[in-house]
Amino acid sequence: MTEQLTVMIERVDDIPILIASMDRMGLAELVDEYFAPHGNWQGLSPGKVLTGWLAHILSEADHRLNRVQDWAAKRIETLRGSLGDEVRALDFADDRLAIGLDLLSDDEKWAQFEMALNQRTIRVYDLKPKSVRIDSTTASGYWKVTEDGLFQFGHSKDRRPDLPQVKVVLSTLDPLGMPVVTQVVSGEKADDPLYIPAIDQVREGVGRRGLLYVGDCKLMALETRAHLEVGDDYYLGPFSLTQIPQETLDDYLKPVWDKEQPLTAVYRCGADGKKEQIAEGFERSETLTVMVAGKEETWVEHRLVVRSLQHAKAAEAALRSRLEKAKAAIEALNERKQGRERFTELEPLRQTAEAILKQHEVEGLLVLQYAEQAQERPVRKYGARPAETRVERQVSVAVQRDDAAIQAAVRRLGWRMYGTNCPQNELSLEQAVLAYREEYLVERNFGRLKGKPLTLTPMYLEDDQRATGLIRLLSVGLRVLTLLEHVARRRLAETGEALTGLYAGNPSRATNRPTTEAMLQAFKDIFLSLVTIGEQTYRHLTPLSDLQQQILGLLDFPVSIYTRLSTNSANPP
Repeated sequence: MTEQLTVMIERVDDIPILIASMDRMGLAELVDEYFAPHGNWQGLSPGKVLTGWLAHILSEADHRLNRVQDWAAKRIETLRGSLGDEVRALDFADDRLAIGLDLLSDDEKWAQFEMALNQRTIRVYDLKPKSVRIDSTTASGYWKVTEDGLFQFGHSKDRRPDLPQVKVVLSTLDPLGMPVVTQVVSGEKADDPLYIPAIDQVREGVGRRGLLYVGDCKLMALETRAHLEVGDDYYLGPFSLTQIPQETLDDYLKPVWDKEQPLTAVYRCGADGKKEQIAEGFERSETLTVMVAGKEETWVEHRLVVRSLQHAKAAEAALRSRLEKAKAAIEALNERKQGRERFTELEPLRQTAEAILKQHEVEGLLVLQYAEQAQERPVRKYGARPAETRVERQVSVAVQRDDAAIQAAVRRLGWRMYGTNCPQNELSLEQAVLAYREEYLVERNFGRLKGKPLTLTPMYLEDDQRATGLIRLLSVGLRVLTLLEHVARRRLAETGEALTGLYAGNPSRATNRPTTEAMLQAFKDIFLSLVTIGEQTYRHLTPLSDLQQQILGLLDFPVSIYTRLSTNSANPP
């Protein structure tokens, strides 16, 4: 009698790493502790369901609920090896995932969960937070706008003001960029009022004072600065021209232009390890007095006036380009061309020329001179029309550069004022500039959140409650990405080594700053084969390469998170 042979093959890929990382964070335990499901909930716990779903999102770059059950069915043995033997594909049905989002949408429970997750993460990963960066982004979509709903029209950072949006505010720890507080608010709300609640949540969740909060000009609202000062925290951010007008900045810069103010150079190490100057500036101190909760508070604010060399160079090139275009466009008004009526009145010409100056943002930098000529032209008699003398008027404009005004405008370029209440012996001008220059960290996180692998946009949900839950779940996924990256880079920095083999087509290229996405990509095409002959099942896992084992070592994961999937194999890897 011939025994029946059955062969099943599953993709394993990066799933064990993702689930192991979430286990280290204690995600499933904390979800089950703070979000109690309905009494009729059966099967896998909500914490493990959300852990498995988040692994799907990070691995497949797809947050759609209706894709997860089929995905789980094709990887059921892998999920059982990582989450527990009780896993069923039905545990990841879209209705159960929707219930999970409903649980995460509870504001009070989420705040408690987020605080506990922060404290555990800081302890487990031995993080020493010193700086927090706060910024916001928007996600636009084709949603229906309802009164008091989450999706509203507002100032779009996606450059889609025609679409309703939701706003997300992230407070992240530097230098790893891990989010510690996630706020989800309706799309029409301004950023300024969201900063103080975010700061309070960071204080409660991180449990430390004396942190440096870094943000844009919205962080520098006087009320927010006072809130940080009285709470024994520090701030760093640039002032807008509304907060510090150009005239005030010019007063600060006058000693520089008079050669009376020495400048401090700011250097940064380039990719080749050599130092290069990126900015220069000086510092002034101002005493501020503000009423906070009926009490007068006074502190010293250090104002850093800094000129970015690269920004100044680029801005000057852009200004001169605009001057050339504006000059050419105004001179073209005097030309006779087919299909274009010549100007015969002075006022329409003046309005058109001034509109060109405004369009190219060069008002006050070009001098316009207008001329008007009248010329008599005799017209002969023709038929019943008598002979006459016609007066033809012609107006023109001449344009010249105002070199003095241009020079004054050029010397202003690249200058910006920053403010901080951090003592100078703790935060020098150079340190402040370099700290603010790390703003790309939060922008990169927004790119991950809205693009791959978290794919917030486009969002396939319309319910406000579930959309809030999804954004919060994706913020946990962002933690996973940043923590994996931080652990690997920290280990490489400690050992002084570099990782090779991550880059397709260039296997010898080395890096000591690998991204999580690149490391996870290295685990693609790992398969688990299950061969059943009669009542006997044999398991075989694709052998792990040297690179994959090296990455596991950097991430401080044992090889057993993979090899345990094939413990019954006749030929274990």
